[in-house]
Amino acid sequence: MTIATTTLGKAAADAAAALVPSSVPLVAVPASFADVPADSTAMVASFVGSPSAELAVVADGAVADAVSAAVEAGTPLAPVDALRPALEAASRALGAGVLETVRPEPVAKVLAEDTEVYALMAGDVAAAWFAVRVRGAKVTTPTTSQVPTPRANLRMLYDVEMTLTAEIGRTRLPVRQVLELAPGAVLELDRTAGSPADVMVNGRLVARGEVVVVDEVYGIRVTEIVAGGEQIG
Repeated sequence: MTIATTTLGKAAADAAAALVPSSVPLVAVPASFADVPADSTAMVASFVGSPSAELAVVADGAVADAVSAAVEAGTPLAPVDALRPALEAASRALGAGVLETVRPEPVAKVLAEDTEVYALMAGDVAAAWFAVRVRGAKVTTPTTSQVPTPRANLRMLYDVEMTLTAEIGRTRLPVRQVLELAPGAVLELDRTAGSPADVMVNGRLVARGEVVVVDEVYGIRVTEIVAGGEQIG
């Protein structure tokens, strides 16, 4: 059974198909998760944006060929890197956001009935597979026919830049200890390891989230929006 496809999912699948290693152009065709070989390995990456989603490409043969060709050329290539360009292209089709580190996962763990799946066809043969599972609803933009709201009236400020800060914790020290700080000193913060980090805009708490690493750069995945905005003193 093929689940209903979406315009966004098809756009992401087309973008991924263009960058999956292949000697011939690939065409994305709606399929069922049950069509994907269960013993295959999927290259998966979480996309944090609006909407957020799990993206996956299954292309064991293409990955093996790309890795082998890279070795012969003297430029070793990790399997996850062979498909990252395809996943990055798919994420751009979803909109603004951050694509996290690509990781291998068994197909059985990644695909389910609620997953939008596309066969990436090379002629009459499925050379690879693309899957997307949306985790957050996309925010819709109000139309001009709707009654104006205070939020709509703020559109003139949308391009104004504000400073966003992520804080993992705080501590208080007497001046004496501050002056004694040296490389290697350990400061105990006011929250335990694993606690969410505070996300602040101009000193006002607006959200909380968990620290993630994307391409060796730190980021914050928002897990909670703080209503009203709490002032941090």
